[in-house]
Amino acid sequence: MNTSIETKVEQALNKRPTVIYDLMGGCVGDVKRLRFADDSTLVIKLDEAGTGGLTVEGRMLTYLSEHSELPVPQVVANDDHMLIMTDLGGSSGARGKGQVQAARQLAALHSIRGEHYGLDFDTRIGGLVQENTYSDSWPEFFRDQRLLAMASQAKACGNLPTSLHHRIRDFAENIEEELVDPNPPGLIHGDVWAGNILAKPKQLLGFVDPAIYYADPEIELAFINLFSTFSAKFFDIYRETHNIHDDFRERRQHVYNLYPLLVHVTLFGGGYVEQLSNHLGRLED
Repeated sequence: MNTSIETKVEQALNKRPTVIYDLMGGCVGDVKRLRFADDSTLVIKLDEAGTGGLTVEGRMLTYLSEHSELPVPQVVANDDHMLIMTDLGGSSGARGKGQVQAARQLAALHSIRGEHYGLDFDTRIGGLVQENTYSDSWPEFFRDQRLLAMASQAKACGNLPTSLHHRIRDFAENIEEELVDPNPPGLIHGDVWAGNILAKPKQLLGFVDPAIYYADPEIELAFINLFSTFSAKFFDIYRETHNIHDDFRERRQHVYNLYPLLVHVTLFGGGYVEQLSNHLGRLED
């Protein structure tokens, strides 16, 4: 018989929640808010399958807490089946002052430098494995551990047609002509869409569900553009500390966004396959 959420929490924290609320989100597991007798709250993610995704997510949040000032939930208890975190509150998305704060916080995150591209452990994005073996070449890292690795996952699950897989591999062969080494690599959140940002009307509260590694920070900006996470105001503030090159706008952001589109193909298939094909077609022209 499955152990109740109340019992799992009590075993981990030596206190039992009095009320449990469902929350939105959670590719890796169900997300709920826990309220206790003293009116304090925590957030719990659950994964009955115990795929290891929650352990990785907890490790990513801890890494950000230890290596950056980015506001993220603090890990309270963690294993493969359960992640209990502090409750940031708020609602998804950030506008106005919130996105000004987000621009400054992400610019500061991107200023944290690594010696190599990647990370000392593999991470997750949307529950999918994100390989992070260290590399001294950004084009090679992006080609092998982002484009080709995710294309293989998409093909293996049956969502990526063979013809489109071949096109991605052909494009990746010449990736050195598309990308340059930013040198040194910067730390990125890796999954900055509106659902992973929590805010009040005039205050950013924090970021959740990271997919971290050391990269060219342009890949984070490309992702933000693709999903319209922020308005132009975000980029105006970001430019106060980081230059955004014209050739990024013209070409590189579209190269980078092959990766999140592949992630969506792997997770959801459907219309994302055509979107990926059309996106790649514009780069092939």
